[in-house]
Amino acid sequence: MLIAAVLALAVGTYAFRVAGVLLQDRIALPPQLRTLLPIAAATLLAALAVTAAVTEGGGFAGYARPTGVLVGLLLAWRRAPFVLVVVAAAATAAVLRLLGVP
Repeated sequence: MLIAAVLALAVGTYAFRVAGVLLQDRIALPPQLRTLLPIAAATLLAALAVTAAVTEGGGFAGYARPTGVLVGLLLAWRRAPFVLVVVAAAATAAVLRLLGVP
């Protein structure tokens, strides 16, 4: 059942992406909407990232994970290599948890 749900969501997501590419030239969107669509996508992704970074099991995830994410964001903002960003974020959260920070 879980595999079927994952496959259905994957097919739906792929269909939405393909529809966007195929219908891009056939649908005339107002210029303001064309400007807002990338901002809406970035906002949605940021909201998902913040939710995943701050919550766990419906509650607050503690301070270690958001701190690790902040370290990763700072390194990404400074254009550090992706591997360094991931390792530094994970290491920060791990060290904080090792020190007893929830």
